[in-house]
Amino acid sequence: MTDAPENPMTDDTQARREAAMRELQASRDAHVKEDGPSTGPRRRGLVIVNTGHGKGKTTAALGLMLRAHGRGLRTQLFQFIKHERAKFGEHRALDTLGVPFAGLGDGFTWRSRDLESSADLAAQGWQIARAAILAGEHDMVVLDEFTYALKYGWVAWDDVHATLEARDPKMHVIITGRDALPQLVAYADTVTEMTLVKHAYQAGIKAQAGIEH
Repeated sequence: MTDAPENPMTDDTQARREAAMRELQASRDAHVKEDGPSTGPRRRGLVIVNTGHGKGKTTAALGLMLRAHGRGLRTQLFQFIKHERAKFGEHRALDTLGVPFAGLGDGFTWRSRDLESSADLAAQGWQIARAAILAGEHDMVVLDEFTYALKYGWVAWDDVHATLEARDPKMHVIITGRDALPQLVAYADTVTEMTLVKHAYQAGIKAQAGIEH
């Protein structure tokens, strides 16, 4: 005796399933057309801060950018320490994906010899980022390592606060860096503090491509 198929499907059943799939796809298409990929239902722009002395602040922000880009949101990354010629792993990936980014700094570190130059670049960079935020042409703007510009007084908190208040109410702004100002922490919708527990540097392991840069 020949065994019957385990999952027999009649032509009628197959036709009903295909019709249901077409209906589901039509519903999704209508939703995207109505709300748009960059708005979505009930979206409210958030201010998100990644701070603390642990590793992962920029990495987390880039992860959000990737998620937003996948959802059709228009994203822009401004990096206040990386200079314009930096070509780290994230820059190569963003280039491949077509996600815009800009290096606004001079590679500033705590050992920089010309802090006045770093301060001037930070102030100039803020004017570029500020204009982009107020233009309202993006759904998400990332201000990477921007807390340093605030901490050292290179950019005034009052100006940043006014800009965030004036932005499109659906625009997300993500700010990263150590020692976020208390005013920024109080203002933000979501704040995450990365806590250093252990780092490979402490064991003498140097920075590696694909991990630190």
